[in-house]
Amino acid sequence: MKIYQLHSKQNLPISLQEAWDFLSDPKNLKTITPSYMGFDIVSGADKKMYPGQIIEYIVKPVLGIPTKWVTEITHVVEKNYFVDEQRFGPYSLWHHKHFLKEIHGGVEMEDIIHYKVPFGILGQFVHPFIVRPKLEQIFEYRKQKLISLFGEFKQ
Repeated sequence: MKIYQLHSKQNLPISLQEAWDFLSDPKNLKTITPSYMGFDIVSGADKKMYPGQIIEYIVKPVLGIPTKWVTEITHVVEKNYFVDEQRFGPYSLWHHKHFLKEIHGGVEMEDIIHYKVPFGILGQFVHPFIVRPKLEQIFEYRKQKLISLFGEFKQ
């Protein structure tokens, strides 16, 4: 069983409160997801984020085929971090930690994702050609979208 990790960091020129308010609102996930993913929230995003919250989405990650994705918010420490874990969806395992830290001139956002692809050896074979590049592309889109929303961090 191969578990992969994706790590992303980004600094933004906004306050910790602004970053928390935006990133901890499940409805904003659609804003920072590429439109080609066909991302739609089905349920569970009507309340402020809390531990135990179940959020259902529809995504179209491959060939426009709709896939249900259900995540649970398992941990929340306000203005510090939250964790979402897949309960049902396209991965065999999805554990996503979102960290926020106040820095001089803004906030540092850090994402650490541990994931496992389905389909055993076949999934491991296609991972470096399809899955990993797609995830990197999605997180690069997020970085660019957050810059367009909040501005570029300057040291």
